[in-house]
Amino acid sequence: MHRRALLAIPPALAAASVIGFPGPARAQSGGPPLPTARPGEVGLDAGRLSRIREAFEGEVAANRLPGAVIMVARKGRLAFSETLGFRDRQANAAMTPDAVFRIYSMTKPFVSVAAMILVEEGRIGLADPVGRHLPGFDRLQVSVPRGATAEAGYDMVAAQRPMNVYDLLRHTSGLAYGELTQNQPVRDAYRRAGVFLPGERDFDSRGPTPEAFNQGLAQAPLARQPGTTWEYSLSSDVLGRVVEAASGRRLEVFLEERLFRPLRMVDTAFATTGTQGQRLAMHSGVDPFANNQPVAMIDVSRPPGNASGGAGAVSTAADYLRFAQMLASGGQLDGVRILSPATVRLMASDHVAGLQQPLPPGMLLLGSPGFGFGLGFGVRLADGGALVPGFQGQFMWAGYGGTYFWVDPRAELVAVSMTAAPSVGRAGYRRLLMQLAYGALDA
Repeated sequence: MHRRALLAIPPALAAASVIGFPGPARAQSGGPPLPTARPGEVGLDAGRLSRIREAFEGEVAANRLPGAVIMVARKGRLAFSETLGFRDRQANAAMTPDAVFRIYSMTKPFVSVAAMILVEEGRIGLADPVGRHLPGFDRLQVSVPRGATAEAGYDMVAAQRPMNVYDLLRHTSGLAYGELTQNQPVRDAYRRAGVFLPGERDFDSRGPTPEAFNQGLAQAPLARQPGTTWEYSLSSDVLGRVVEAASGRRLEVFLEERLFRPLRMVDTAFATTGTQGQRLAMHSGVDPFANNQPVAMIDVSRPPGNASGGAGAVSTAADYLRFAQMLASGGQLDGVRILSPATVRLMASDHVAGLQQPLPPGMLLLGSPGFGFGLGFGVRLADGGALVPGFQGQFMWAGYGGTYFWVDPRAELVAVSMTAAPSVGRAGYRRLLMQLAYGALDA
């Protein structure tokens, strides 16, 4: 991504930007999502923070981003909130603080938390074979290429050990994404199951019912032997089905009852309802970083066949900031405990050291080395060795549609960025936001 000079934007859009703390920011009970602070009160430099606004306004003006909502909190207080550009450029509708975004893979941390709630209650064990909860997952085969090219063909062999819940949480299950894997029998099986829609939409597995989803994946071969390889995959979708089986509740119901409602995440769900459709952030339909190739996003206007735990939710920046701050605060927020601090530490620790990683987590997320993977997040391995600032133990994830968050326990820093821009350039925006936010640290 190329940095450009700040270009002029319409006054109405400039007025939507707020430095310091938000006035009309959308949040629970009409106020901001967290207690507010002026930047200097929490060790941030207001002038340096303003570089975030300037940089992203430039991207909006250059027509590379439609708009964005960006929030940065430190020491549990919201110190920076910006609303930039357009919610719907075609309709000339300015971005609003309460805009609703398709968050795609930022759904995954929700499902990981749901699973760990059940682990804490003893209803799921990390060592549980997935087949204990989902019929058919105890008889999986693996598609093994015979040579270096697809033309050499594939052999089907038995899985050397069962896929377990731990594998689902850390993406070592042997599952894949049809959009990412080169394993043709796996792609074909996912297409038959309706969880891979080539030429239609990427990362949309919301069509089948939970039962049909389970049956389709149980009949598909794995792309890797379980436990051997970190490969980004449909693991979180299958984990959502395990949550359903162990809880006896649909995933969307369990999350509403045990996570969204307790944290007062009032705009987070798996489909838009009421006025949310009027607040949905719209994308341009093309990727300016890929010669304006057409791109499509999932339809969230009606309930899905299944609540896709890997890519199906919608949320707002305010809602997601509350979720991220809960994790930063050791599993609790506003007196409501979701997880124990020990569980959060386990989730935010690296669990894939020594495993094969054809596309390592940091390269997938940020185009950067220096990251492993925990139980639902990318995890920074050391203070150095990465292309972005931050401290060991920093954890994060992002979404295909252009959303991003991170938590840095040592810096006491939490950030959420929401855009509607499914683009090959999104890793560049993630790096840009991180370098500008950390550049504002005063202490």
